[in-house]
Amino acid sequence: MADIRPFCAIRPQGSAAEKIAALPYDVYDRKEAKKEVLENPQSFLKIDRPETQFPDDVDMYAPEVYRQAEVTLWKMMEDGDFCQDTENCYYIYELGCRTHTQTGVVACAAVDDYLNHVIKRHENTKPEKEKDRIRHVLACQAQTGPIFLAHHPQEKLKRILDMKKKSSDPVYDFVSQDGVRHRVWVIFEGNIIEKIRLLFQGIDRIYIADGHHRAASAVKAALIKREESVHVTGKEPFNYFLSVLFPSDELEILDYNRVVRDLNGSTPEEFLKKAEKCFEINKAQGQVKPKEKGNFGMYLAGTWYEMKIREEYKSADPVDGLDVSLLQKYLLDPVLGIKKPGEDKRIDFIGGIRGLSELEEQADASGGVAVSMYPTSMEELMRTADEGRLMPPKSTWFEPKLRSGLFIHRI
Repeated sequence: MADIRPFCAIRPQGSAAEKIAALPYDVYDRKEAKKEVLENPQSFLKIDRPETQFPDDVDMYAPEVYRQAEVTLWKMMEDGDFCQDTENCYYIYELGCRTHTQTGVVACAAVDDYLNHVIKRHENTKPEKEKDRIRHVLACQAQTGPIFLAHHPQEKLKRILDMKKKSSDPVYDFVSQDGVRHRVWVIFEGNIIEKIRLLFQGIDRIYIADGHHRAASAVKAALIKREESVHVTGKEPFNYFLSVLFPSDELEILDYNRVVRDLNGSTPEEFLKKAEKCFEINKAQGQVKPKEKGNFGMYLAGTWYEMKIREEYKSADPVDGLDVSLLQKYLLDPVLGIKKPGEDKRIDFIGGIRGLSELEEQADASGGVAVSMYPTSMEELMRTADEGRLMPPKSTWFEPKLRSGLFIHRI
């Protein structure tokens, strides 16, 4: 039974939303984040990445950097850039790009549901990344970036959200620089709130689609707050974390491609021969974007190839049978020497939104090899999570990305 509660969001005042809303903090490196804040001083990135307000030689994990995030957030609140709703509400967040639209409910999910595995994960997290966001949450006394959650489709919930969208105007409606349209409605009616709460209560499995580090950090920050509190009822704001919940059938996972910067000492000819042990490989006429599971594109020495896993190496196992697992087991590890893809500096991961030409450029620049992937499916993600197992690093790339700064949960 999922405990998904309404809350009093801190959110931008009117037209300020467009300038404040920012892509997630981990989409940028430090240089890119600083450039973004210089170009748009209202960007919420200056709070999510407070080191952008310091010289480059300042340690981005220094205590004063986190204090600056707190100061900036509450200064913007005082200046009227943000307001806070006075009654608990749910919020509808719709994102649309090209022919794809997805509609989610912004709410707070229970920390205990994460601990009890009602909210399921499919990726490991890194302690150093968790520590950063824990310190950020505790410094701001707020959660500033929503966790992207998914659930099995709920027709009754969809009808409620559609009716609300048709019967009222959005409080925000803007198109971000990447062409994504963002629209937000506030659900303040008590009877509708209760219906939504009960519908979520009937769901026994919710999945983290994106934001594993934010979720883990929110949970660990809550455990710290529990230890510091004399009496804990379980209903304190810190026992819940900011989320947007989408039906799984509305979500789009793009390919998450790989570029390895060298051939592990092989010539291109030697590399192809080694790869052919487990893959059928044929020259292609141009760029290869795989159209089905078990198929890959490979760009090597200026040439594209179609690559398919040989039948005898396929697996029906939920994790071992993933394309990312097959590539790791039969090419990246034995041929290219990539033992730990999440840590090896020789490999880069390129989200499908950046296109296949990006793979060509990086492989040409390094003299390495690029592999284009068929996207992992939501069904594969949910099956893996249901079995309590984990996918390899960088298995999924969701688009469009949720914006930070549109909703803040004070803990």
